[in-house]
This record gives sequence, C-alpha cells and structure tokens, in this order.
Amino acid sequence: MKAQVLHKYDDELTAPSWLSLEDVPDPVISKASDVIVRIGGAGVCRTDLHVIEGVWRPHMDPNGDALLPLILGHENAGWVEEIGPEVEGLKVGDPVIVHPKISNGTCLACRRGQDMHGEGTFPGLDADGGYAEALVTSARNIVALPKTLSPKDVAPYSDAGLTAYRAAKKATRHLMPGEYCVVIGAGGLGHIAIQVLRAMCAAEIIVVDTSGASLQLAQECGADHLIRADGGEVDAVLSLTKGHGAEAVLDFVGEKGTTAKGIAMTRNAGSYYVVGYGEDVQVPTVDLVITEKNIIGNLVGTWAELTELMELAHRGLVNLETQEFKLADANDALRALHHGEIKGRAVLVP
Repeated sequence: MKAQVLHKYDDELTAPSWLSLEDVPDPVISKASDVIVRIGGAGVCRTDLHVIEGVWRPHMDPNGDALLPLILGHENAGWVEEIGPEVEGLKVGDPVIVHPKISNGTCLACRRGQDMHGEGTFPGLDADGGYAEALVTSARNIVALPKTLSPKDVAPYSDAGLTAYRAAKKATRHLMPGEYCVVIGAGGLGHIAIQVLRAMCAAEIIVVDTSGASLQLAQECGADHLIRADGGEVDAVLSLTKGHGAEAVLDFVGEKGTTAKGIAMTRNAGSYYVVGYGEDVQVPTVDLVITEKNIIGNLVGTWAELTELMELAHRGLVNLETQEFKLADANDALRALHHGEIKGRAVLVP
C-alpha cells in the first residue's frame, strides 16, 4: 500500500518536505481482536507538526530516532477491511471512525474508561498511523458511523473533535445561563468546541482569535461575542464580563502568550482549560490560592465521548469545516497548516 513516511525529525520545520510517499507492507491481523480499516480520511493535526519537529521525542522516542521511519496520522476514519476471529458486531464494509489510542483493555485506566491514559500504543505517534491506505487497530477502538456521516468528513473528530468535545463538555458541567465561556482560537479545534458549547449549555460564548476569517467561522458556529487578539483582548473580555472574567476559558492555542492571557481572563474560582500547547504555564502559587482558579489540562477524550460526539454530528448539531488533500499531497497540507492557511481541518484522502 501507499503511505507517507517520516524518516527524520526537523526541529525548525524548515526542510523542503518532511514525508515521503512510499510503498510499504499492508497491515495484517496479528491479534484475534484486530481490525484493519481501509482509510477514507486521515486528519492533518498540529500534533503531526509537533511530531515532525521532535516535541514528542522525550515522551514517545526517548532514544532519539528509534521510532523512525514512522507513518503519521492519528485521526482516522474509513471502512472495515478485515476483522480478527474474535471481533463481533462489525462486518467488512462498515463505515467507522477510530479512537486514536490502542489500549490493552485490562489496565486500571482502561477498565475505568480512560483508555487515553492506559497502557498501549498511539498510532501516528509511537506506531504507524493512518497517513496510508489502511491501518490496523483494535475492535475496542472502533465507533460505527451512521449512514449520514462519511469517513472523510468526520476523520478529524477522532482527535481534534474529541479533544475539543472533552474540554467543552467539562466546562458545560458547571456553566450556568448568564455566565461566560471564552474560547481562545477558533481554528480546527476551537470551531468544534463552540458548536459543542452551543449545543450543551446556555452560557454566552466569547471567541478570541488573531484571524478575521477564524472569527467569521466562529460567528457561523454560534459565538455570541467576537474579539480580535490584537493585544487588548484581556481588557475586552473583562469589559464584557463586568470586570470579573469568564467562568470558563478554553485555550486551544497554548502558546505565544495565550496562557497568561487566558488565566487573566478567568474569573475567580473559574476554570482555565488548556488544550493547545507550546509554552509553560507560569502562575505564582499565591495567586492560585487567593483566586482559587483551576488550571485543567485536556488530552483526547474517551471512546464513550467519541460516541457522544458522533451523535451530535449525526443530529446536525456539530459540523466540521474541512479542506481535502490527496494522500500524495501530505506535505502540502502540513505546510498549509504550519502557515495558518487551513480553514477548519485538513483531511488526507487516499
């Protein structure tokens, strides 16, 4: 099969290309619970750029380049191609979306439903992923798609959408009518979170972004207030919230100063949810004590939450803005993402 393969890290992201299109062996069933998925769409994520630049090396590849060569791609959807002898409830041809973490299913975290914290592999990060024509995964990772949803249209939900859903869902559990939620960054994840917030709570949604196009997308997704990130965004949020700040702030950027600004936008006893990453969070402990602000990290969501998100998508309450690229054009998609030229999410289609 054809696949896009990473052979070398690029710390500065300056190489003319990062991946090479190659013929690689087809995936095979090695466990009775394995499922081979014919890829219909693979999402292009900023995490893929972070993998290329080596940000994940200390966590996934501590020996330097022992994992390479590696097929990227952790946001995958397609059709069941082959199933192991113990797989039930799936048949060849079924449209599916794939939860990104393949856990062993028996560790304590897995048994509690927190597979993303369980023992196992994360295709696209520490094992071959879906920038290819096919992918092997586990039956416990599969979520069947309703006929209303096409794999290429929903692939980014498996990580970007799921992460945004998990963070927004946490916030909706404490947001009341008349309260405020700030979304920093209305790009690939942020525009999903706005729709989840609109579907699941009655708080007013304030969106902050540097891009006029992203703010326009935010308005289309249901934002109540739009703020251009031009240096005065903290004061603008405080003005809208009568000087108190928002009860919840969801930061989908997590770098270039947004962490300090996001915490400053958060009301006393409110919660700052950090999703994007790239810089350190620095807060004096005395400030945390006095303000009782919560700082909450967010990884990807659970299998159950991916199922919940697919229900919202099926009902038309959440829609994903996508831009399609051919698998052969993966480097173009990654470069466009790196330069902020993607509206919503890029998807590779074999």
